[in-house]
Amino acid sequence: MDILQYLQKHKYILLDGAMGTQLDRRGLMGRGRNNLDHPESVLAVHRAYIAAGSHAITTNTLTMNRLYIESHNVNVGVEEVNRAGVELACEAANGKVLVLGDMSSTGQLLEPYGTYKEQSFYDTFKEQAEILAAGGVDAFIIETVFDLREAVCALQACKDNCDLPVLVTPAFQTEQKGGRTVMGNTASDSVQQLTDAGADGIGANCGDVDPAQMAAIIALMKEHTSLPLIAQPNAGKPKLVADKTIFDMRAGPFAAGIQQCLSAGATIVGGCCGTTPDHIESVVPLLR
Repeated sequence: MDILQYLQKHKYILLDGAMGTQLDRRGLMGRGRNNLDHPESVLAVHRAYIAAGSHAITTNTLTMNRLYIESHNVNVGVEEVNRAGVELACEAANGKVLVLGDMSSTGQLLEPYGTYKEQSFYDTFKEQAEILAAGGVDAFIIETVFDLREAVCALQACKDNCDLPVLVTPAFQTEQKGGRTVMGNTASDSVQQLTDAGADGIGANCGDVDPAQMAAIIALMKEHTSLPLIAQPNAGKPKLVADKTIFDMRAGPFAAGIQQCLSAGATIVGGCCGTTPDHIESVVPLLR
């Protein structure tokens, strides 16, 4: 199923919500390892989002690239964890909803801020993309990336080596001053560079902004592109309570923020950290 054709036919696409914080609630902190150690829990989260109304679900493979796995001692094989992530998502989807291959940061910095060259990032994303594509994903989504250069590396690795649509959603720190990522990239720069690199959809996810602030970033992007725009905010701004990061925005206010994102021009919407099937279900009436 082609995600771009689906969007043309239906106007809107509703993505899923958070995987990580849903697994946290089940006492499972292993992230990608859960594809192998607790597949039933990953499958249950996928199915809950489909039941809530998601048109597309994302594989539980967010940071399961070689550089992240090796530098964070995840103790899992790149191929086995990504292949398992695709298999679980495809089993849950059962051909009825889209499956997006989820890719994100290496957890490292490019020169001159870090020690890695762009070729190293490109190679690690190429490896992951090829595994996800071979598993049968319908498209890629590159999300929660804080450095535009890293997002471009991931995008180029996908486009150069796989014939699938690619959505890219950097994480923004603020909606002010033209919208800024942690590395200082603006919304307009993100749109321009990602468009030039071949993105099929551009937007924002996660970060340190609430849904209404994300709507302001989407509005900035709308000024510079005709590509589909994606909004996946957290369930409010992150708060540190007793050494734990929590997201406490309820479904109603979240849906109100998504409505602002839609009004700003987003046509692909979903949720990131802290969002639940209830949050996703609350958005369904907005898309009718």
